[in-house]
Amino acid sequence: MNVIQTAIDGVLIIEPRIFADARGYFFESFSQREFDEKVRPITFVQDNESMSSYGVMRGLHFQRPPYTQSKLVRCARGKVLDVAVDIRKGSPTYGQHVAVELSEENHRQFFISKGFAHGFAVLSETAVFQYKCDEFYHPEADDGISILDESLGIDWRIPTEKGILSEKDTRHALLRDFDSPFTWY
Repeated sequence: MNVIQTAIDGVLIIEPRIFADARGYFFESFSQREFDEKVRPITFVQDNESMSSYGVMRGLHFQRPPYTQSKLVRCARGKVLDVAVDIRKGSPTYGQHVAVELSEENHRQFFISKGFAHGFAVLSETAVFQYKCDEFYHPEADDGISILDESLGIDWRIPTEKGILSEKDTRHALLRDFDSPFTWY
């Protein structure tokens, strides 16, 4: 696997080695040994999958301490714009984001450390999105910042008036009104 550093520490793009021939392709979507060597030691405890249609915007989500999560995400079918926003108080990149297109064609994965809010927008007709988490889901720790916060400067690549959001995601605070539970280390 090829690990690509981004402009923000704690967020990485991962490209698997693809073996393709006339029959199709094969790749390792995850290797604990290689991840531990090239990224960092981690134990993922929960895998999740969602299916969404064009215009669905999910996020920007995180779990509050003590149930914080790192995530390894990928788009198994379709195409999404995936985004991680730094919400670590004191970080030199606080409020900045990294956006990457994940698709069934590029097979890229996105690793998002604890201390980031995460979300995505579906750019294809449908998308199947998969993610590994290093902490179980705890509904009482579930939180987020507004995916529509214009101060974040995110180009979601879909008209926001066509965005389809859950009611929960429409109620998240803007970054300026948000008191982050994360501290930069």
